[in-house]
Amino acid sequence: MPDPFKAYDIRGIYPSELNEALAYAIGNAVAQVLDLAGKPFCVGRDMRVSSPALKQAVIKGLVDAGVQVIDVGLLSTPALTFSMHHLDSAGGIQVTASHNPAAYGGIKITGPGFVPVGAGSGMEEIEQLARLAKIVKRPGGSVREALTLDAYAAFLARLWQPKRPLKVVIDGGNGIIGMMFQHLAPRLPGLTLVPLNFDPDGRFPVHEANPLKLENLKQLQARVPAEGADFGAAFDGDGDRCALVDESGDFVPCDLTTALLAEYFLAREPGATVAYDLRSSKIVPERIRALGGVPVETRVGHSFIKRTLKERHAVFAGELSGHYYFRDFWNADSGLYAFLLLANLASGAARLSDLVKPLRKYWHTGEINFTVGDARAVFARLRQLGGEVSELDGITVRFPDWWCNVRASNTEPVVRLNLEADTPQLRDAKLAAVKALILG
Repeated sequence: MPDPFKAYDIRGIYPSELNEALAYAIGNAVAQVLDLAGKPFCVGRDMRVSSPALKQAVIKGLVDAGVQVIDVGLLSTPALTFSMHHLDSAGGIQVTASHNPAAYGGIKITGPGFVPVGAGSGMEEIEQLARLAKIVKRPGGSVREALTLDAYAAFLARLWQPKRPLKVVIDGGNGIIGMMFQHLAPRLPGLTLVPLNFDPDGRFPVHEANPLKLENLKQLQARVPAEGADFGAAFDGDGDRCALVDESGDFVPCDLTTALLAEYFLAREPGATVAYDLRSSKIVPERIRALGGVPVETRVGHSFIKRTLKERHAVFAGELSGHYYFRDFWNADSGLYAFLLLANLASGAARLSDLVKPLRKYWHTGEINFTVGDARAVFARLRQLGGEVSELDGITVRFPDWWCNVRASNTEPVVRLNLEADTPQLRDAKLAAVKALILG
């Protein structure tokens, strides 16, 4: 049976891989490992069918261990991040499986100091205690409820500074974001909102709430030009990712969106550091340098990116998967924070495509998965390519006119390839060569 304990969170099919009994043990283990007895700790959930039961089990495990739980109810993962700070808690748990299909349930843990809990930062200890069901019972545990969505909406609305009225189609994917916009939209003057799939429904009846799969964007891509909208935005299930399509319905790759947002921040803080994950187009560091900023490449994954932001005091970081992290949001990610800033940028041009066009300079394959038996053997074969080699995350091989990165998945027996070249012909030729090396 697959292990639900991942590098960044806990995620598995409900109830075979993740159920109420394990969720209770996880909650209790979190209290022990993070030393939460007597401390306030937030717990929220997404709209998945399994989430109410899993949340109640997690809360019971925490309360039995003496934790003062603040139940913040149904909300997005970034809204939980806000709630932890707004309520001055020692961290929090969001019961969510993010963008995974409907059958999955999940748990994301943040500890004291608002440090994400993952591999190397407590996950192994939590797994060991939960697997062995080493339960502690301590006095002093309690539960109280708190509503924070209006405060979160007010916090976000201060970012809204469009130069002209905007019409935007939003695809909520039947995730949590439709509910978030109910609180936020009335605070955004000049916005005409066209909602798609706004009803929270953890069965995802229209399409998966994963905007990085292009088949999930088809409805949005058709609706934007039909409505004469300025652009469209799609969010994932728990609201921490955002992807755009322009006024014609063309997808805007998320690394290009990183370059756009870098321009926004560097105009306000000249010389600032901007981080990006190593799968991103080389236009991203080129644009950051051209704008006078300092580009910093990071590993893939929120725990690594948040650490980089903190260590380098970076103003912002973008990830190819559509996660955008902000220093002014406690170094965490928020799809709505990104959306509001991107809307401000779009309002300063006649068309969003005019802003994106100069960034469409190189030819990227997108991320391609290959099932392999031994990732390390793949990395060894890729060194035969020559070029400049980096092992920051998997293996990256760079040449003047093309580059590729191959990483092992944290969750599946696959390696993930990203490759980019200066021309489509070179991209296709190098893709064939690299693919042959990967498959041996």
